[in-house]
Amino acid sequence: MVSRRGFLKYTAGGLLTLFGSDRLNGLSRAIAAIPGGSLNPELVDKFRTPLFIPPAMPAAGKKVIGDGRRVDYYEISVKQFSQQILPRGFPPTTVWGYGPAFPEKRRSFAHRAPGFTIEAKWQEPVIVKWINGLKDATTAGFLPPLLPVDPTLHWANPPGGIAHRDMSPSFRATPAAYRGPVPIVTHLHGAIGVAGHSDGHPEAWYLPAAAGIPSEYAAFGTWYQFFNREASLDVGAWEPGSATFTYPNMQTSMLWYHDHALGMTRTNVYAGLAGIYMIRGGPEGDGAIRDARSGMRGVLPRSTSTHGPMHLPQHRNIREIPLMIQDRSFNIDGSLFYPHSRAFFDGIPGPFIPDTDIPPIWNPEFFANMMVVNGNTWPFQTVEQARYRYRLLNACNSRFLILDFNSIPGIEVWMIGGDSGFLPAPANMTAVNANRILLGPSERADVIVDFTRVPIGRHVLKNIGPDEPFGGGVPGTDFQMADPRSSGLIMQFHVTPAQEEDRSTPPQYLLLPNTPPLPRETFIRRLALLEKESSSFDESPAAAFLGIVLGDPGAGPAACIARGWKDPVTQNPAVGTTEIWEFYNMTEDAHPMHVHAVSFELVNRQAILVNEESGTVQLEAGSSPVSPEPWELGRKDTVIAYPSQVTRVRMTFIREGQYVWHCHILEHEDNQMMLPYRIGQAKQRIP
Repeated sequence: MVSRRGFLKYTAGGLLTLFGSDRLNGLSRAIAAIPGGSLNPELVDKFRTPLFIPPAMPAAGKKVIGDGRRVDYYEISVKQFSQQILPRGFPPTTVWGYGPAFPEKRRSFAHRAPGFTIEAKWQEPVIVKWINGLKDATTAGFLPPLLPVDPTLHWANPPGGIAHRDMSPSFRATPAAYRGPVPIVTHLHGAIGVAGHSDGHPEAWYLPAAAGIPSEYAAFGTWYQFFNREASLDVGAWEPGSATFTYPNMQTSMLWYHDHALGMTRTNVYAGLAGIYMIRGGPEGDGAIRDARSGMRGVLPRSTSTHGPMHLPQHRNIREIPLMIQDRSFNIDGSLFYPHSRAFFDGIPGPFIPDTDIPPIWNPEFFANMMVVNGNTWPFQTVEQARYRYRLLNACNSRFLILDFNSIPGIEVWMIGGDSGFLPAPANMTAVNANRILLGPSERADVIVDFTRVPIGRHVLKNIGPDEPFGGGVPGTDFQMADPRSSGLIMQFHVTPAQEEDRSTPPQYLLLPNTPPLPRETFIRRLALLEKESSSFDESPAAAFLGIVLGDPGAGPAACIARGWKDPVTQNPAVGTTEIWEFYNMTEDAHPMHVHAVSFELVNRQAILVNEESGTVQLEAGSSPVSPEPWELGRKDTVIAYPSQVTRVRMTFIREGQYVWHCHILEHEDNQMMLPYRIGQAKQRIP
């Protein structure tokens, strides 16, 4: 049996099969399936589709909240539909996506993957009714999952009923993929100070209000009713098949919303359930930027918000553009490909249950072979020789991206913000990192790309991250870069002459607003990132785990103990306290660690010694903490924890509630690498 990394390197290059093509009718013909699906990415035309810039999501109206304010109210449903993701001439793709629940009133808008952008203002709450509309439009019966769902994991498990939902069910033999009604719950990633009932807790999922659901199925998750009671004091009781969340919008930054159902996040997000959420204004917003040359207000490249929520944006006038980057694979009929067997990952065809401990469908990571930006494969954008502001998001399931602008002559790239707001000062990525931007899954970057000196013509934004698990290092030296014919290509820029003077402030003169530092910590939590290897197959992961570190790794070897989702909550900070969380990574892979309801400061990283046999870690003798990179100095909500390192972050917990922390590799969080934590008074795990 090939090793885990060896298999991934082998398949990522597409070396397993041959592929033929007959394009007389604009369709591809597969001679044999290739890794990632039957549609060969080399036969898909690149840079034929204009970049889609998502318009603002239309609001349903206004709602009055407790203090008398009238705030924006949205009704957003999830539906199944067809979308032209591949270039025209290829079949459309069936996907799931978010959209307004009243399309007949707003015919310019429809459901799309990713969904339209929710535009919010600092400290002006937004209320969203999230509706599970995954049902047949004709029969009103439920729709089954679009992609293979492994029912052996610790997951929502609606067939288990009230008594056995949100658990790992027992099987006497290997079951088929789950085909029942689909649970969803939407999480606004990066929302600071959000109430627990509006956070999108993985056990607060709900099924659609659809016909044909067996009576013995659980219609909602363990925490749904508890949160419903809490939320009803603010917005009224939730209706079946929906949940109504309130977002306080306490920071100024780009967030994103996506599904977070327990054990199904990877497939629901891959199917299309994601979208951008912008919060503007406030003392740390765009209006607080100054021009160092004059002291006057600094000017960023123009914002999409000037076009209003009810109008599709005019591309020529937009110079602030969100880019949601995802990897996807397709079959020749246009359908999404996602692995239906563990054999795809490391060649294990079974047996599974009850003979081994390997989940039959779950893959520890998945790296698709085509790049999708804002819902289209390899798009192009026409830009002028001017400055543009790009709001970058890595929305891949497992893939770390290293966006490489360096092959574009004359380009200059400045990073001005990250996950949760502006950096202390602009970081010249051209000077400090060779025009490269590393983004782990769910990380964001706010960048200004200066095309002023770029020659007129066509230039490609590339990806030089790996087609395999990422562990850090130098591209091309420590790991093989992405396939330059497919996953190594992101999009193309068509550079044209400037039509008018660029009045934005050159980024080197931007004085960014100061974000007050967090208070000093009063407690340090030592936490472990772990991987469980199969006892039946060599070098084959059976699950990923989080845990705790017993003792002080600075004083000697300290034991790492895995914790399960059902174990008593051990991370229980008090409201208003500031803590440092230390992530000790005992695995071979980097993990993008995300903590709900807070933003944090990256303090430092330090080398550790990992003893797999004894299950212990300790600080490497003579090692010193390494400061964050210049582009990591702003507030964050996701941080890359590298192998054989401890990563330290500082955060303040501001609102009581039940939340989670987890790795944002979706395949990892869906199989145990997520734990609940509690801010404030501890409660029973089950409400």
